[in-house]
Amino acid sequence: MLMPKTKQSNTPYNHLPVRVSEQMFDRYFLPFLSLPQRGPVPKIPLVKIFNYILYQLHTGCQWYELPIAADSKTGKPEISFTSIWKWFDRWSKDRSFEVAFINSVRELRDRKKLKLKRLHGDGSNIVAKKGAKESDILATNIRKVVRL
Repeated sequence: MLMPKTKQSNTPYNHLPVRVSEQMFDRYFLPFLSLPQRGPVPKIPLVKIFNYILYQLHTGCQWYELPIAADSKTGKPEISFTSIWKWFDRWSKDRSFEVAFINSVRELRDRKKLKLKRLHGDGSNIVAKKGAKESDILATNIRKVVRL
């Protein structure tokens, strides 16, 4: 049986990256990530830590299952998975990821690459049917509709 050909999108901005290069990291992420003012410097570059975080988010694996590269001298992992998690936790709590996302959308808008003609609902604006007392989304009415 012949399958119909589907139209494939060739737009490079229409996917989530699994790895970022050092140049991309320095341009799009590093300016928005919080860095410690004092204390020990990370053993590996922040771009590697960021790529480990992207891998975990992409695959959904447990933090301890991250395929961490071995140090060439000692043969031990180059960084502990708990250190990677601490960076992720830090950047999540201080909203560094959110600021980076907002600025990436702003840059797409400024370069005229942001298209808002189609919006796809993912269900995040749907109010729960059972037991919801209030909604997280502003201007969403959860009261039952009164029919006349």
